[in-house]
Amino acid sequence: MRKLSLLLLIFTLAPGVIGQSPQKETVLIKAGKLIDVRAGRVLNDQAILIEGDRIKQVGASGTVQAPAGARVIDLSNATVLPGLIDCHTHLTGDPGHNGYESLGISIPRQALYGAKNARLTLEAGFTTVRNVGAGGYSDVALRDAINAGDVPGPRIDASGPAIGVTGGHMDNSLLAPEFHHSGDGIADGVPAVIAKVREEVKYGADVIKIAATGGVLSKGDSPESTQFSDEEIRAIVVEAHRLGRKVAAHAHGAAGIRQAVLAGVDSIEHGSFIDAESIRLMKEKGTYLVPTLYLADWFIENYQRLRVPEFMVEKAKVVMPAARRNIETAFKAGVKVAFGTDAAVYPHGLNAREFAVMVKLGLTPMQSIQAATINAADLLGWSDRVGAIEPGRFADIIAVPGDPTTEVTQLEHPSFVMKGGVVVLKR
Repeated sequence: MRKLSLLLLIFTLAPGVIGQSPQKETVLIKAGKLIDVRAGRVLNDQAILIEGDRIKQVGASGTVQAPAGARVIDLSNATVLPGLIDCHTHLTGDPGHNGYESLGISIPRQALYGAKNARLTLEAGFTTVRNVGAGGYSDVALRDAINAGDVPGPRIDASGPAIGVTGGHMDNSLLAPEFHHSGDGIADGVPAVIAKVREEVKYGADVIKIAATGGVLSKGDSPESTQFSDEEIRAIVVEAHRLGRKVAAHAHGAAGIRQAVLAGVDSIEHGSFIDAESIRLMKEKGTYLVPTLYLADWFIENYQRLRVPEFMVEKAKVVMPAARRNIETAFKAGVKVAFGTDAAVYPHGLNAREFAVMVKLGLTPMQSIQAATINAADLLGWSDRVGAIEPGRFADIIAVPGDPTTEVTQLEHPSFVMKGGVVVLKR
């Protein structure tokens, strides 16, 4: 009775305290420079007022007033910009997982690699990623763990296992026939691919990833060859869009790019052999290109110590230089570009090295930043949440010491990272 009376007294004296959510913190950031990614300009002496996990007000310092008790973060000697978005990651993989080395890595172990890599990616300034391919829905589990606050990491738009055909890029063909192995996302024929899309949505996929062509890091397929029939790939796109999911198509060869674009995919990943007709179709339909370029530099420098199988190296030495040439042409032609890295082919946390290659191939520093902010947010369908420092968006904010619009490599060394109003990194 005494315990019951005490509980009643607590509820009487402090109504609403038990079970009440923590009070939202108010933060004022003083920004020496702020990149307005939507207008493509740099503003001086700005202030950002944050309430809880959202941006409340942005403007010149004299026009933004912080209420009493607000925490002030002084970034007056830095350039402030939205948290970066990487539209092509594999958080649950690492560079040493290619070829036969991958056969001994379990799905639970992949998930734990993902927890490590999510933290590295977030601390590198990437507050949102689209994870396009992971075994056993390990990226879906990682997304849920991050959302629950169990582990640190970026916001994740997760695909689960990528969908491919028997013997294709997504089907591990390294095992002998007696193992009767088939990849998680393998489906052949229109009824099967429709069922696979539904299954992936059932188990939590936010986006559908498909392999429209062969790949580099797979055995027995050609990066320039298509994999699905026209009917299969069209069925995937129709079903995914009906269920409210976008479709990302891994596609190196020109024929596969054209097939995927005509089927209505939302983005072409890699695009190594993109040609004039592919470019024309992508511009006509508004399809995004997600080039993954820096990986070539890292892979060629490091493949020997990683014991990468020779058949992968041979394909890489053809595909990777071709990608540089063809994507430079696509940039000049004005294809819509969203930032992506294929991190896992090289170490997570080095994602921002992609910017320098994009600029080398023809984008301005501002255009490359827009690819990783407003463009990437548009591709994800998250423009109302991320990609710009604007009222109502998540307070996903980073800062660098110099000005990345004149020296884009500054983005490789963020001095400040905030996700959802919480400071993740401050140097």
